[in-house]
Amino acid sequence: MNRPKPFSMIREFHLADWFTLANAFCGMGALFSVMTYLQTREVLHLFYACGLIPAALVFDILDGRIARWRQKSSAMGRELDSLADVISFGVAPAAIAYGCGMQGLYDRIILVFFVACGVSRLARFNITAEKLSEGGDKVKYFEGTPIPTSLVLVILLWVAAAQGALGDQMWGGRLEIGGFNFHPLALLFLASGSLMVSRIRIPKI
Repeated sequence: MNRPKPFSMIREFHLADWFTLANAFCGMGALFSVMTYLQTREVLHLFYACGLIPAALVFDILDGRIARWRQKSSAMGRELDSLADVISFGVAPAAIAYGCGMQGLYDRIILVFFVACGVSRLARFNITAEKLSEGGDKVKYFEGTPIPTSLVLVILLWVAAAQGALGDQMWGGRLEIGGFNFHPLALLFLASGSLMVSRIRIPKI
C-alpha cells in the first residue's frame, strides 16, 4: 500500500475550500483585534474586529457559489464551512461583545449560550442538509435563523463603539443583580441564539 504523501490533504482542497478558510482567517483576525483592544483600549481595534465579520460573510457566500459553479461540493467542505462559521459568526461576535463591555457574570452566561446555540444550529444543519434539500443539490430552507445573522449584532456594536457607548456607557446601562453586573443589551444575543435553535423555517435565497 502506498503511504499518503505529507500534506496531501492540503492538495485535495477545492477552490471553494480556500474561500472557506479565508472566512475563518477573518474570524481569527477579529478575535486578535479584540484582544489588542483590551490591551491598548484603542477603539480602532474594535472597528477592525467588527469590519472583519462582513468580510467573513463575503467569503462565506463566495465559497458556496464557487462550489456550485465548479460542481465540487463535498462532505469535508460542508464541515469546514461550519467550523469557519462557528469562529466568524459565533465566537468572534461574542468576543466583540465582551470587548465592548458585556463582561458581567450574566453577560458571559448569555454569550456562552449564544455560541452554544450557534454550534448546535450548525450541527443540526449538517445532519439534516440532505433531507432539507429534498433530493436536490441545494437546501430549500433553513430551520432557525442562520448563524451569519449575527452580523446584525456586530453592526450594532460597531455603531455603539463609534458613539462611545462602551463599558458602563453601553446602551441600556448596567444593572446589578445578586451582586453581579448585567448589561441589558446582552439580551439581543439571547434572542439571536434562541432564534438560531428554533424550528422557524426560513427560505434560502
